[in-house]
Amino acid sequence: MRALGVDLGSRRIGIALSDPSGTIASPLTVIARGASHAQDHQQIAGLITEYKVDCVVVGLPLTMAGTIGPAARGALDEIKEMTSSLSVPVHWHDERLTTKTANESMLQAKMNAQARRRIVDKIAAAVMLQGWLNHADRAKS
Repeated sequence: MRALGVDLGSRRIGIALSDPSGTIASPLTVIARGASHAQDHQQIAGLITEYKVDCVVVGLPLTMAGTIGPAARGALDEIKEMTSSLSVPVHWHDERLTTKTANESMLQAKMNAQARRRIVDKIAAAVMLQGWLNHADRAKS
């Protein structure tokens, strides 16, 4: 099962893709936010078709206490929109600390700040998607 990981941001959307067996997640691209969610979702739909994706997994930014705050409420609203506009099932997965993990790995690789800013969103999407792929009971999310 091939999955597309989506890290929603206010200015950019990080995208990751699993291998066809649904085992390994890799960073794919970053989409600049358009004028509307519908426009952004059209771009995601194009990736679904291009890569023959079976499901989409969206990162849910829970608070550090594991609760739903304003950012997670906004993401849940957008996930509902995606569910009705995309042709494949849409799941969510806790994305706490994915951006921090992505930044730390890039710092260890001695990437400069400008290079990190360009790719952090797609790496965070890959970290989140890999967590979902590793999750034992992913069908319930």
